[in-house]
Amino acid sequence: MSSINYSEKIPNNVNLSEDRALQRALEHWQPNYLQWWKDMGPNGSQNFDVYLRTAISTTPDGWAQFGHVKMPDYRWGIFLNAPEAGRQVNFGEHKGEAAWQDVPGEHRANLRRIIVTQGDTEPASVEQQRHLGLTCPSQYDLRNLFQVNVEEGRHLWAMVYLLHKYFGRDGREEAEALLQRNSGSQDNPRILQAFNEETPDWLAFYMFTYFTDRDGKFQLCALAESGFDPLSRTCRFMLTEEAHHMFVGESGVSRTIQRTCEVMKQLGTDDPAMLRKQGVIDLPTIQRYLNFHFSVTIDLFGADQSSNAATFYASGLKGRYEETKRSDDHQLKGEHYKILEVQGDKLVEKEVPLLNSLNEVLRDDYIKDSIAGIGRWNKVIEKAGFSFRLQAPHKAFNRHIGTFAGIRVAPDGRVISESEWQANVRNWLASEEDRAYVASLMGRVVEPGKMANWIAPPAVGINRQPVDFDYVRFN
Repeated sequence: MSSINYSEKIPNNVNLSEDRALQRALEHWQPNYLQWWKDMGPNGSQNFDVYLRTAISTTPDGWAQFGHVKMPDYRWGIFLNAPEAGRQVNFGEHKGEAAWQDVPGEHRANLRRIIVTQGDTEPASVEQQRHLGLTCPSQYDLRNLFQVNVEEGRHLWAMVYLLHKYFGRDGREEAEALLQRNSGSQDNPRILQAFNEETPDWLAFYMFTYFTDRDGKFQLCALAESGFDPLSRTCRFMLTEEAHHMFVGESGVSRTIQRTCEVMKQLGTDDPAMLRKQGVIDLPTIQRYLNFHFSVTIDLFGADQSSNAATFYASGLKGRYEETKRSDDHQLKGEHYKILEVQGDKLVEKEVPLLNSLNEVLRDDYIKDSIAGIGRWNKVIEKAGFSFRLQAPHKAFNRHIGTFAGIRVAPDGRVISESEWQANVRNWLASEEDRAYVASLMGRVVEPGKMANWIAPPAVGINRQPVDFDYVRFN
């Protein structure tokens, strides 16, 4: 089951040819997908030969091969991790039962909702990033953008397969709708607000792939624990591909910081106005971008108390991050968790049932992971000899979902008045002027090995290739 059959019209490792009705349904969906890619995928890139990795197996060793491919010819397909013999439901009320190979009738609506919501994020990010190739800072970065894009497209295929195979007519209709919604559309937007935000420049792209793709990692890890085995196996393989997306974000921000620090050293100043005259992105602006993307992303985890999250867990549909590594009873009845609420002008902790606070548990795990990467960015600044440190804002900052929606909280966690927010927001979130300045730096650099002035080169190339390799061949 681990090897992938590329001889078929739809590459797969799920024996698709043995289910003719399903194969026909997916072959009917395929042209619509390709039309969506043509209309909404990377702008102006149809004829480029791009050095892409393509999955050839779902085993961890040697799972991908690299080669130049025209993106419309990329072989998107359906790849699931090999089944685990004797796998059980590991949490909730069904704990200890055999993992489900079909959708339990009583959980059908919730499972479909989970799959559709995950599926909707995948094409959304492609749509958000479709113009970025026109302003790439290097050919290396252009290739990374395209790799992220084709894999987000494949992750859409992963969810569409589940909808078609397990949800009948409803599933087919939902699969069609995944191509009809568009990021930022007034009439038919994407389901989650973070996927309707613009990604107008490459600093925003790096922040998105660091923070928002990291949300993808945590959501996929929680779904990889699912008692519905096909969803678990699908998500486990998606996680293999997701790691590169977060690398693109972390290394992109790191290289931006490195270049800024080089110019700070040359000039002997950290004055943002002086640095902007030299065409690099000052560290306070990077902090404001960070604040925005961090706060928008942690909203994706949902309300801090959620009956839906409790239902998904109790039903065995969606676990916690690294569920099987935890030492509790995996049913959580009678357990509690501390969340924050506003009392007067202060944030205070209160204990609530753990089952109802699973969104907050996942959010807190995510925040811990995100802060670790911010620490690695700070090492770049520290190594350059500067005292400035990037920080994750308080989790109540700039929130639009849950307890803190509509509450003004400073990055340091103080509850503040609307007037104090308005007086300081330009110091905390990227302003129109900040974004206009960053946009002004976004010229297209595609000569092999050359970099835009505002970013440092990567330490190494992709797949042991040199940095000045022909990652994209323009025909």
